[in-house]
Amino acid sequence: MEQIVSRALIDNDEEPPLYECSQSKATKVYHFYRKPVLAEADSNPKTMAFREIFFPSVSNREWNDYHWQLKNRITTLEEIKKYLVLTEEERIALEDNGSRFPFAITPYYLSLLDLKDPDSELRKTVIPTINESMKSKGEAEDPLNEDGTSPVPGICHRYPDRVLFLTTSFCSTYCRYCTRSRMVGGHSQKMENQWANAIDYIRRTPQIRDVIISGGDPLTLCDNKIDYLLREITSIDHVEMVRIGSKVPMVLPQRITPSLLRIFKRYKPLFLSIHCTHPDELTKESAKACNDIADAGVVMGSQTVLLKGVNDKVETLTALFQGLLKVRVKPYYLFQCDPIIGSSHFRTTIEKGKSLIFGIRGFTSGYAVPQYVIDTPGGGGKVPILPKYEMKQDEEYLYLKNYENKIFRYPDEKK
Repeated sequence: MEQIVSRALIDNDEEPPLYECSQSKATKVYHFYRKPVLAEADSNPKTMAFREIFFPSVSNREWNDYHWQLKNRITTLEEIKKYLVLTEEERIALEDNGSRFPFAITPYYLSLLDLKDPDSELRKTVIPTINESMKSKGEAEDPLNEDGTSPVPGICHRYPDRVLFLTTSFCSTYCRYCTRSRMVGGHSQKMENQWANAIDYIRRTPQIRDVIISGGDPLTLCDNKIDYLLREITSIDHVEMVRIGSKVPMVLPQRITPSLLRIFKRYKPLFLSIHCTHPDELTKESAKACNDIADAGVVMGSQTVLLKGVNDKVETLTALFQGLLKVRVKPYYLFQCDPIIGSSHFRTTIEKGKSLIFGIRGFTSGYAVPQYVIDTPGGGGKVPILPKYEMKQDEEYLYLKNYENKIFRYPDEKK
């Protein structure tokens, strides 16, 4: 006879109670919800229409449970064919097991894609094509030389006062332009086994004041593991700030649960760098996730990769950056696409990137203008790239071009 062991009931605004059913050979865990984390009113119309067609029997509770979303990720050619009419280039890539690295997408994020148009923006970022198998000049598996700046497994120490802590290789949805495509989808347990040594390295390296927790996507870890990482790192006296890099609020907003938010509230200052690609990601669900994170006291910035045919238009980036500000996310970086193998179809020219920044700056709030940067190949770090605003300088003045292409002079005598 199975024994039901229940944890104390919690308030309605907290994580639903967990019941453990202990049996002789296995332990089963069942979740019983008083109410879903996201209500039906929080769903965007596109997702609701998608559910009516493809998931009519799935309840709101199931759909809004991030465990359900992860369990029902679409990961194979046979599965994705149920939703998309694939092009020949997509089909061939998927037959090759997701081309160079794994293919996976949550049902929620799939609902945001245009299921009929292979040229639609978000679809290009997550559905593989045969272009991924083409290696172009200057491309490499590890273009930023992260492995070469790793003093211990799991740590990249490129800058004097900060380190990148790679905690997992798992993502709920895999972006096809991922800088770490060489490692995502691998053995996350192996990476977790490295945590103790990585934290010890941070502890015995006093110049480290800033730790960036990344992966994979660290917010796909369970609450206890996230709490452990934040607790251990923030207990180190010389660590002044912790950042988390994640795309979860855009691809799996159901993960931003009351229990996770309570963890966030324990640690300050805590920063979250959200990977955002296109304004179509800014839905009711992602907006609620971001606002809830902000309410928990987390400072948020965005990271956007500039992608040809996806977001390389002034109006697209302006809508994205203004939309992020509305949900309290400061646009922080616009990255030139890293030269990973098979990424040439995503990369714009540098001049294109500079023209986009010039087309944004001055026409919208300064808060809505990120830094346009190149993460230099070989491990040289991020270098800001700017349009040409300084036109010339004489003995008395520096001549500057503004957003309207007008020239102004600033007194700056040469000594």
